[in-house]
Amino acid sequence: MSDVTIFHNPRCSKSRGAMSLLAERGADALVVEYLRDAPTRPELERVLALLGTDDPRAMMRTGEGPYAELGLAEAGRDELLDAMADHPILIERPIVVRGDRAVIARPPERLLELFA
Repeated sequence: MSDVTIFHNPRCSKSRGAMSLLAERGADALVVEYLRDAPTRPELERVLALLGTDDPRAMMRTGEGPYAELGLAEAGRDELLDAMADHPILIERPIVVRGDRAVIARPPERLLELFA
């Protein structure tokens, strides 16, 4: 079983860069193509905690259409998490989890913090 998970979008250059860095490190990563296999609300809660924040916007793509369409600018924590579960395009990418820590790998080299 892998101790690394990457929430990956194969169309994203940053996400592909993170995948390359993981391969260079020989990391056996569980790849979650989150647009196809959306994380559940409890999974999002866990990742948020591993990122060390309670603010869902820290892992949201606020420039995506659904953010404005759903009127999320003034939304609270619960509504934001529900929106990410229902509209995974709102989840920032890539998110890399290793053990009890996670980073948003933008730039991809940020994931190296998990190996230090």
